[in-house]
This record gives sequence, C-alpha cells and structure tokens, in this order.
Amino acid sequence: MHDHLTSSTAQSQALSAQAHKVLRNTYMLLGMTLAFSALAAFFSMATGLRLNIFVFFIGAYGLMFLTHKLADSPWGLLTTFGFTGFMGLSLGPILNAYLGAGMGHVVMSALGMTALVFFGLSAFALTTKKDFSFMGKFLMVGGLVLIAGVIANLLLGLQGLQLAISAGFVIFSSALILWQTSEIVHGGETNYIRATVTLFVSIYNLFLSLLSLLGLSND
Repeated sequence: MHDHLTSSTAQSQALSAQAHKVLRNTYMLLGMTLAFSALAAFFSMATGLRLNIFVFFIGAYGLMFLTHKLADSPWGLLTTFGFTGFMGLSLGPILNAYLGAGMGHVVMSALGMTALVFFGLSAFALTTKKDFSFMGKFLMVGGLVLIAGVIANLLLGLQGLQLAISAGFVIFSSALILWQTSEIVHGGETNYIRATVTLFVSIYNLFLSLLSLLGLSND
C-alpha cells in the first residue's frame, strides 16, 4: 500500500514537473511569436501590403497544418514563426483601415481587452487547476460552425451575421484559452509548439473579434 502511494506521488510530481516545463516553454515561445507577429503587422502597415483572401486562407491553413505536422522536430519552430509572421502581415490592412477611419482608440481598446481576457482566463485555469477537457467536443463543433459562418458571410455580407460571428469567436477563443491551458496543466498537451499555435490563434481571433465588435458599435 505504501509502495503504491509512493509510486503515485512520484508520478504526480513528474507530471507536474513536465507540465511546468511545457507551460514555461509555451509562454516563452508565445511571447516571441507575438512580438514577431507585431513586427510583421507594422511592416505590412508601413508598406501597404495587402493579401488576397484566397492567399490568406491557403497561407494561414497551410502553414498551420505544416506547423502541427512538424511540431515534434526543430523545423516546427521555423514554421511557427512563419505562420505567426504571416498572420501578422494579414493584420496590417485591417489596422490601417481602422486608423484611417480615426478609430485608433478602438484598436487600443481591443488590444487592452484581449490582454485582459487572455491573462485573466490563463490565471483562472492555472490557479484553480480545473479540468476543462470536457470542452474539446464543443470546441470542435463550434469551430466548424464559425468557419461555415465566415464563408457564408463572405457571400452575403450581412452586418448582423458579422456581429454574431464576432461574438461567437469571442466566446470560442476564450473557451479555447481555458481548454489549452488546462490541457497543459493536466498533461494532455506535452508539445509546446502545438500549444503555442493554439494560444496564438486564440489571441489573434479574440483581438479581431473584439476589434470588429467595438468598431461596429462605434460606426
């Protein structure tokens, strides 16, 4: 009985140490990729670079798939920066549009709210250590519904649908932050590259969605 308890304690401590390492590496890489993405966004804003919608979808999903495929090799780090840099480039025209319309305060508000939501949800998941693995199926279904909504609105261009999609992405991204952080804490995710990409996409979508909601309310 004593040996069994000792073994369980040792496994728990080992898991905690591994989770701590993955969490540390994830946040370190996430910070670097966010900075790199911001530089790419500034470059895009300064040069007036614009990405065709088809180029964006092919580039974004292609690089994300490639990064997940190479996540267990050193090449995964290179594709992670390639993916996050590409996503940063796509932000340039959007930010220029808001700034050109005199909505710099909207951009700053969306940025501040994004940081607040991310740090708040991350702190909640880390301090409570609650298991959010049950949200996996919900997130899969929710993601497919939102993608379908985005494609539909590209054809319809309805402001009401855009509002609903943006609100849906805020909820989805917030849930994804909780789920991914919980997966790291509980040992469900042991690859910091995959974890970084998931959190980066969550922050990216959260920022754009809040930007859209605030922009529509100020329009």
